[in-house]
Amino acid sequence: MGTRLGELVERLGGQLVGDANLVVTGIAPLTDAGVSHISFLSNSKLRAQALQSQAAALIVSAADDDFIAAGYSGARIVTNNPYVYFARAAQYFESLTAIVPAPGVHASAVVADDASIAASAHVGARVVIESGAVIGERAVIGAGCYIGRDAVIGEDTQLFANVTFQARCVIGKRGIIHSGAVIGTDGFGFANEGGVYIKIPQTGRVVIGDDVDIGANTTIDRGALADTILEDGVKLDNQIQIGHNCHIGAHTAMAGCVGVAGSAKIGKYCTFGGAAMVLGHLTIADKVHVGSGSMVSRSILEPGQYTGFYPLAKNSEWEKSAAIVRNLSTMRDKIRALEKTIKTLTNQDEK
Repeated sequence: MGTRLGELVERLGGQLVGDANLVVTGIAPLTDAGVSHISFLSNSKLRAQALQSQAAALIVSAADDDFIAAGYSGARIVTNNPYVYFARAAQYFESLTAIVPAPGVHASAVVADDASIAASAHVGARVVIESGAVIGERAVIGAGCYIGRDAVIGEDTQLFANVTFQARCVIGKRGIIHSGAVIGTDGFGFANEGGVYIKIPQTGRVVIGDDVDIGANTTIDRGALADTILEDGVKLDNQIQIGHNCHIGAHTAMAGCVGVAGSAKIGKYCTFGGAAMVLGHLTIADKVHVGSGSMVSRSILEPGQYTGFYPLAKNSEWEKSAAIVRNLSTMRDKIRALEKTIKTLTNQDEK
């Protein structure tokens, strides 16, 4: 199934240069695109690839269009942000062939009598929905999911197979939770008495806003007393851990294996590279960008790019550097003593 370029531009905007009646059947990378595909150029370093692409049409910026216009024979859609345009075009092409699960509750699902399920929602095989839970309009609950007591799933939100969504947790509209994610497990809360750990009941919730994506096998702990909160538009990759009572600001994105310890407060529009770590009870301002593998051990109160890891080196070189770091305190004391001696000798000379 294809679409005319003119129709695509009518839907998504941009300036079309070329045949509006040209039909394209999908979107593909520059190197793989065929004569029925549309592709995109979002990195000016790939201009040479764009000129050689077999794509029927390219999505380009105005600056790149000025460069490739003379050497590329296909149609072009000129837009301010080709990568965003590509994302929206990809969504549109996917919608042309998407299989929408039929409304209704599978015969093998176990649903409490007082649970509320919208007539337009889909509940898959072997799903368990506990007492008082609410499933919104057009929500999709994949096979094997567990929805706890009094939990709320918003409109158009999709849970893929085998998601656990614990009691009293809430997610808003248009959310996506991928397989294996566990929302609302107990936070890591214990009091120590003479070396023995006493469990602190975790009585808060996880409250998730609209348009939030949560990756596979990601875990989000419920709050100890107050709630763990993810604001609108948060994007979490696979295998991320969010501790209890954390607050993640709107449109913040985290790559795989990020760990956030309890009670950390993270601002809006932040990004965290893969395997970054955030210690508990810290505050991170809006628009902070933390590099992959970085350890955030103090609050960050100003926006900007932050990195905190030692660059990769040969093991022998790393061992030498580590030895120097271990001896820095001794070296500092020696330098201070030397400075003191030099100062004393200088004062004597002046006299």
